[in-house]
Amino acid sequence: MSEVVVLLDVAAKVLLLLSIVRVGLDPTWGNLEGKAPVARAVAYPLLAFAIPFVWVVRRREGAYPWTADLLISVVCFSDILGNRLDLYDAVVWFDDASHFFATGQLSAAAVLLTLHRGTFGQVLERAVAIGLTISLWWEVFEYFSFVTRSSELKWAYRDTIGDLTLGWLGSVAAAAAIAAYWHFTQAPSSASRGDVRGERSGTAY
Repeated sequence: MSEVVVLLDVAAKVLLLLSIVRVGLDPTWGNLEGKAPVARAVAYPLLAFAIPFVWVVRRREGAYPWTADLLISVVCFSDILGNRLDLYDAVVWFDDASHFFATGQLSAAAVLLTLHRGTFGQVLERAVAIGLTISLWWEVFEYFSFVTRSSELKWAYRDTIGDLTLGWLGSVAAAAAIAAYWHFTQAPSSASRGDVRGERSGTAY
């Protein structure tokens, strides 16, 4: 399982970089005209390579957090791919699904990076706080980068409320998934002692 995660993470990063280069040469290739292609071309690689960079600079010990890294890489690449395939315009529900899953994935990654086991309440609190912050940041980015100059402005308020709601739901779903996984994989002896140290033993997420 861990080898699959590693391969998927590396593949997502390579495909992201290749796509970014292609978009940089021709924004129309990715259907990103008027959708802040330069900002995406800068932000996505920075986000996708944030964990490896911090890991190297801080010389962290223990197992590398491949799962969290993969979740972030997939979010960045899926947005480029979705635009390239014109799914945001061709598929009515694709944008809504993207807000739900992307926010959920980023929330899950943040929880895995900052919590070492915990109760459902602790996981939910962190996932929702991070998820809503990410959702708000993205809506502000969209508004100032291209929405004010597009035909979407007339229904921007309704769309923003819907996107924030979907982001919240994605964060809740991520919290539930992580809490359930930790609950069912917790050793019986640790559960009986209330031991929530979990991943401090060095096992990667």
